[in-house]
Amino acid sequence: MNMQQINEHNYVFLSSVNIGYVHEGNQGMIIDAAIDKSSIRKVVRQIEAQNLPITHLLITHAHSDHYGGAKYLQDVYNVKVIAPKFEATILQHPILEPTYLFMGNDPLDELRNKFLEGPSIEADIVIDEGDHQIDEFQFEAIATPGHSYNQLAIRIHDTLFAADSYFGEKELHKHKIPYITSVYKTMDSLEKLKSFSANGAVPGHGNYEENFIKTIERNIEYHQDLLHRLYCIIQDKQPISHEELVSIFCDEMSVNASQLSMFLLFRTAATAYITALIQQEKIDHYIQRHRWMFQIKEEEGT
Repeated sequence: MNMQQINEHNYVFLSSVNIGYVHEGNQGMIIDAAIDKSSIRKVVRQIEAQNLPITHLLITHAHSDHYGGAKYLQDVYNVKVIAPKFEATILQHPILEPTYLFMGNDPLDELRNKFLEGPSIEADIVIDEGDHQIDEFQFEAIATPGHSYNQLAIRIHDTLFAADSYFGEKELHKHKIPYITSVYKTMDSLEKLKSFSANGAVPGHGNYEENFIKTIERNIEYHQDLLHRLYCIIQDKQPISHEELVSIFCDEMSVNASQLSMFLLFRTAATAYITALIQQEKIDHYIQRHRWMFQIKEEEGT
């Protein structure tokens, strides 16, 4: 995780989860905080080695791999924490993530791990989409829901810090079924980002690219392909239950879901594609013998 300078103001730390840094006079803002104290300390050591300040932290969305080190930054550096509306509530009550993944039940102890639940942190400033001036930092926040409920990408000094609104192409294939909560919102966010100009973009996972539009288009194609794959499974196996559909889909995509936490992430993503097919009126759904069932709409199957 080496500190790479993008321009006069902006830097990036490329790793399994990317971290941004923006320098403005005697202030410095970290964008996202890695998964834990150990990871973010590797970042701050390099910032301090360049004699650069650490005064602010902007969290793009409330997934623990992006905020797990935030409490360390707040405790040690007294950073001013900036976060999106709604996401800020999850940051303050991080048990909400394992809870919603576990269908609203009290989560088992094994789900209360650093991958799903980071240390609680309270935002000092809560923001929404639009232009912002916070101390020395002037930036645009761009609503990019779909991966998380109110995720914000940040455009500052001609760099787009895109969070998890899109993945690098290599990372798409590594994750196989990227975590999303809504296909429609994911696709709308991707289309929105295609219209934004910037000298380069940093995804949450993947490489910094100047020509990032092509990678965004690959993301759109990838989600369209997964949607079609799921439709074909239903068409071949109908009627099929939710449980069986998720199982076959994961098998076809060769995902590793041996742990409960990983399974719940893949199940949520698979359900997002199923929901999109329902919204497109391509499949019917109903309850039969206490199972959620799916089949192709009659007019689609003829």
